[in-house]
Amino acid sequence: MLMKNIYFDHAATTKPKEEVIREMLPYLDERYGNPSATYGLGMQNKGAIAFAREKVAMGLGCDAKHIYFTSGGTEADNWALIGVAEKNRMKGNHIITTKIEHHAVLNTCKFLERKGFEITYLDVDKQGIVSVENLANAIRPTTILISVMFANSEIGTLEPIKEIGKIARRKGIIFHTDGVQAYGQTKIDVDEYGFDLFSGSSHKIYGPKGIGFLYIRDENMISGFIHGGMQEKGMRAGTENVAAIVGFGKAAELAQINLQKKEMKKQKLRDYMVERIINEIPYTKTNGDYKHRLANNVNVSFSFVQASNVKTMLDNEGIYVSTGAACASREQYPSHVLQAIGCSEDEMQGAIRITVGEENTKEEIDYFILKLKEIIDSLRRKSLSYGVKMKLYSEK
Repeated sequence: MLMKNIYFDHAATTKPKEEVIREMLPYLDERYGNPSATYGLGMQNKGAIAFAREKVAMGLGCDAKHIYFTSGGTEADNWALIGVAEKNRMKGNHIITTKIEHHAVLNTCKFLERKGFEITYLDVDKQGIVSVENLANAIRPTTILISVMFANSEIGTLEPIKEIGKIARRKGIIFHTDGVQAYGQTKIDVDEYGFDLFSGSSHKIYGPKGIGFLYIRDENMISGFIHGGMQEKGMRAGTENVAAIVGFGKAAELAQINLQKKEMKKQKLRDYMVERIINEIPYTKTNGDYKHRLANNVNVSFSFVQASNVKTMLDNEGIYVSTGAACASREQYPSHVLQAIGCSEDEMQGAIRITVGEENTKEEIDYFILKLKEIIDSLRRKSLSYGVKMKLYSEK
């Protein structure tokens, strides 16, 4: 029996690696200089930021000059949408996105609507994939931005990003993707995908929280976001969080080592987990596209149970999963993503998200399945709807 905690919520956050922490520590102690200072103590930190920027850029196959550090993925998404809207207001006021975006995008779109911008929220199919044809048909002469996430944070579905990028480029429309869940998890080349703007975050790839980036292909397409000093080429002012930037750089560097091998390992663990859950726990279904999906993501609905109860009971066993995106997990309303893909109320109430990481093992999954089966069975025995279902089934 495993006695240690088992963490299966890597889409929410990850534990910083020891190498990352070691890299950061000097910048929390003796290397405390302000990077804008012109003496040695400050200038060495300016160099450390430049080196970290190069490491982060490697994960996108781009030049470091296109990477602008932010406080995280949420700020990067806000900057992308608001910055493009402000800069291009004279060209048009229409933005296209999808109904399953992260709230950092959706709520920013709501903000822009109040400022007079028109937003088209595209539907997705039952697997969570947006139609490229519908997106193309939604384009207007006033469309200035298309923002479609690379991979969904709840169901792991990968969107047809390359096709969307080609349409945007052909139409001369700026293309942004929320790549927070994909960066450092799979191979990405910004030129190949046609991105103009790409949002990323450190704490999803074993780096520190509170640091992210926005890739900007051309400064002329977007306005600055925080006004003040000349940090980040005057586009995002404020004294840099040097330790976090350095940690992010190290995490980005480590993420690229054996990237495909790590991706395959997580996919094998995911597939093994899904096969056991589906075969051993009745009245269960997976959510999202199983082929076009992040390697580490499992989203599964258990009928006749409340996911919050499942999560709590797993927590008592030292096993950590999620009932949705971490930023919305304390809310009481159903997942907007599961609603968008047509899940029933029962399926939404019984859905949990499991995301494996580099450190997880097959043995941990076996223990998890053992406890999960016990918990689901225990909860279902107390469920009136399950009892009625079983009665009807036995009478057939």
